[in-house]
Amino acid sequence: MSAAGTHRTIDAIWRIESSKIIAYLTRMVRDVGIAEDLAQDALIAALERWPIDGIPDNPGGWLMTAAKRKALDLLRRNKVRDQKYELLGREMDSRTESDIQVPEPGEVSDDLLRLIFMTCHPVLSPEARVALTLRLLGGLTTAEIAHAYLVPEPTIAQRIVRAKRTLSATRVAFEIPQGAELKPRLSSVLEVIYLMFNEGYAASSGSQWIRPLLCQEALRIGRVLAEIAPTEAEVHGLVALMEFQSSRFKSRVNAEGEPVLLMDQNRALWDYLLIRRGFAALDRIERLGGMTGPYAIQAAISACHAGAPSAEETDWIRISALYEALAQVSPSPIVELNRAVALSMAFGPEIGLEIVDVLRGEPALKGYHLLPSVRGDLLFKLGRLDEACAEFKLAASLTDNLRERALLLDRAAECLSAES
Repeated sequence: MSAAGTHRTIDAIWRIESSKIIAYLTRMVRDVGIAEDLAQDALIAALERWPIDGIPDNPGGWLMTAAKRKALDLLRRNKVRDQKYELLGREMDSRTESDIQVPEPGEVSDDLLRLIFMTCHPVLSPEARVALTLRLLGGLTTAEIAHAYLVPEPTIAQRIVRAKRTLSATRVAFEIPQGAELKPRLSSVLEVIYLMFNEGYAASSGSQWIRPLLCQEALRIGRVLAEIAPTEAEVHGLVALMEFQSSRFKSRVNAEGEPVLLMDQNRALWDYLLIRRGFAALDRIERLGGMTGPYAIQAAISACHAGAPSAEETDWIRISALYEALAQVSPSPIVELNRAVALSMAFGPEIGLEIVDVLRGEPALKGYHLLPSVRGDLLFKLGRLDEACAEFKLAASLTDNLRERALLLDRAAECLSAES
């Protein structure tokens, strides 16, 4: 393999393994900033060694072991400074280098959940919690997080730096809160998991339309959270939503990796085991009092698609009503944009276009590629092909995802060919 190919492979491995390594190191050194630095040192070691020695059989284990050795060295150097470090360092000193083993999967899973609660601590602002957790657990770059939040990249970078400093200065515990302390912390944790899943479901940048591993990690963490908070309806709502959305992965791209939109997907490829799990989660929500929260409502919307035998049989009137309910409990321009799509499917493109035209004045949607994309689709259905073509080209210029850009440019070309 060429050096460039090795580096690409290392980058892919790092995206998968980094959150587990940082979580485990945080438990060792009790400082998330230091843990990330140590993990980066292990990555640098891999970049130096693997092009020469080859990629190891267990690359994740290699990275974890290298990071743990660096953490051990740090604890040995600093053990006099802190009694906890001293005790842990003495324990580590009794082991030989060959005793440093990769942690068990369950151990890592617990550490990942602890890391989420740590980075979502109330000592941080809501914006900082999400940015830091997506960076450390989702492996997202500052640019990807900025795109997901529709804010400038330097703003996200500053939030992450300040958040790590705050956690270090306040000595936030690396633990899962218990009892009455759990519920106040859930909302920010759920938001982080939700954004992590969304980034995997429709990647904001890069050459891939979807990043299934990121979605799988978000879903796994959500399922674990549902086990420790079984009476929280919104936890089950988010899990249900992710189960339904995950069921479509095999149909979301074609053999060439090109996007396939929902209405064009082959529903025989959907994973009906995940769909059944989604409906089971909705049943739990009903037993807990009904679908009143934003995640539960979104799950109900997704269930309408999952339960429809075909695209033509989708209950768009119910979906429109659910988006109306979602707008009441969680108002946002993006919810309104989705409501416009649902109304256009239920009652005609003219209705949707009226709402979308109003949304063009929303500052929060400036630079949001899906706004001109939706408007282009509605104009296309109305036969206003020149305007639709311009909207699709604008949308293509606003997305950083290469697959999505190609799809939008194809839609623009379709307008030109239909016109001629």
